[in-house]
Amino acid sequence: MDNKESFLLECYKLGIIKFGKFTLKSGIESPFYVDLRPLASDPKILKKLSSYLLELISTTDFDIICGVPYAALPMATAMSLQSELPLIIKRKEAKTYGTKKLIEGIFSTGQNCLLVEDVITSGKSLLETIPEIENEGISVSDIVVVLDRQQGGKELLEEKGFKVHSLFNITEVCEILRNNNLISEEEITRINDFLTGNEVNFEVEKHLTYEQKLEKTNNSFAKKILEIAIEKKSNLIASADVLTTKELLDFAEKVGPNIVALKTHIDIITDFDFDETILPLKELSKNYNFLLMEDRKFADIGNTQELQFANGIYKISFWADLVTSQVIGGETSLDCFLNVGVIAILGMSSKGTLTNSDYRENALKIALSHPNVIGGVSQNKIPEDLLLFTPGVNLENSGDGKGQQYNTPEYVFKNLQTDFIIVGRGIYKAENIEKASLDYKIAGWNSYLTGNK
Repeated sequence: MDNKESFLLECYKLGIIKFGKFTLKSGIESPFYVDLRPLASDPKILKKLSSYLLELISTTDFDIICGVPYAALPMATAMSLQSELPLIIKRKEAKTYGTKKLIEGIFSTGQNCLLVEDVITSGKSLLETIPEIENEGISVSDIVVVLDRQQGGKELLEEKGFKVHSLFNITEVCEILRNNNLISEEEITRINDFLTGNEVNFEVEKHLTYEQKLEKTNNSFAKKILEIAIEKKSNLIASADVLTTKELLDFAEKVGPNIVALKTHIDIITDFDFDETILPLKELSKNYNFLLMEDRKFADIGNTQELQFANGIYKISFWADLVTSQVIGGETSLDCFLNVGVIAILGMSSKGTLTNSDYRENALKIALSHPNVIGGVSQNKIPEDLLLFTPGVNLENSGDGKGQQYNTPEYVFKNLQTDFIIVGRGIYKAENIEKASLDYKIAGWNSYLTGNK
């Protein structure tokens, strides 16, 4: 194994290239995705990369060096330190304050600049970047790139008179990975088809059926909701955001035949009385065979959550089959939820939510490891070991003007592979609540069936 191959394998371990089905910025579906930004987090690898890139050119031919923002900036910086070529920084857009410069650093008219890029695809972005540098009186003759995706970019730039030096191309990468049993022949075929313009046959990712999930789970509450879904041919959870006991019971009566669960915010009921509110509600859930899901979104230390769950006027532990909980208190904060299925809040549907990728990743780890958790509320795919509950579903509207963003049943089953849709205003604000719940039941079930073909 030569040094260059060994170096690529080191980089591969950082997850710089993934194989599967990815939608690129252009909208094209690609069988591989390249992201070299993780290389900047490993100083030893970044230093090696700098050496390899500098070996591709003669540093005496250049006066300054510039990395295309943002992924190539750390690479250009490392190359500048190693070669002692002065670094200039190109902004993605000019500042709106101060000097309002697009190019930062010390340079002079007539200097020759070595341009550094991480990945080259079509070459169009570089053709937009180069004039912005040359407008400062700097010339660009050569471009150093880590990976050529072999989609015409290198050839386009060379036709325009630029010299393009690439460390790897995707064919070389695949060959090295295949020789080390890190990529399958099927993936190689898909990539070759993609590069030659042939139709790519992606593997169809099939969602587990309710029957398959029922066989896999040991949680009694997960079993209950899956059994109801199969029996009623429904995956609909109706959100009862109403303010009085009468409205709540009337709503439950109308939607009961079509739902697998009724989602409540019990603390908004203005005339709450345990005997008058909860006991009739429990009776309705029994008669129409649906679960009660209290959307309390617990978010405190375990001891406080235990008190909130079992005590106070609502006594949630006495009647709820399912509860929602944030996981911000850590894994042990969920230990208090006995005899109930916990749905972890992994992401929210409101615009500007703070449940970013880091939060979702850590919350998901807790959800997967805790025996009380049956699933998660999320706007993203989650592992099949958990049930996915997707809120913000609406057949007609795209949003409510208050930050709520909606998706259709078809979208969430096809793209998110959800298990249960949560519908609020689409039902409780409808003129005919009973009909609306039936419409959503049918739409949700048909979307589930379509997604599992």
